[in-house]
Amino acid sequence: MDAYGHVNNAKILTLYEEARVALFFTGAKQLGLTSFEDGIVISRHEVDYLRVMDYGADATGAQRAPVVRIEMWVEEIRTSRFTIAYELFDRDTVASRARSVCVPFNLEQQYPRRLSPEERAFLEEWVGT
Repeated sequence: MDAYGHVNNAKILTLYEEARVALFFTGAKQLGLTSFEDGIVISRHEVDYLRVMDYGADATGAQRAPVVRIEMWVEEIRTSRFTIAYELFDRDTVASRARSVCVPFNLEQQYPRRLSPEERAFLEEWVGT
């Protein structure tokens, strides 16, 4: 929460990150694809904050956390990068839209790498969904 009682803009990026990590570390792993765990770096984030998200109060007057949902899909796939697009909903209203350009990365040797055919196939399942 920021000084005005709103969800802080950095927290919004963290929510997007948590959704993205779930896709690459949990979703991909369930299908037997673990190479994303070897490294992905973000080369760009773009965020549009469409409305303020506040914590509000429940029936007793106590602060409550917002009820949010993130929908995401793959917007673009290139040889050595791909773009994830997101919409963050506060209840049923879009509160934010974002895009992240992700680069497969060899963490051990510290250089960007190309997508493998298996990674590309996984990402293609998420294009425009």
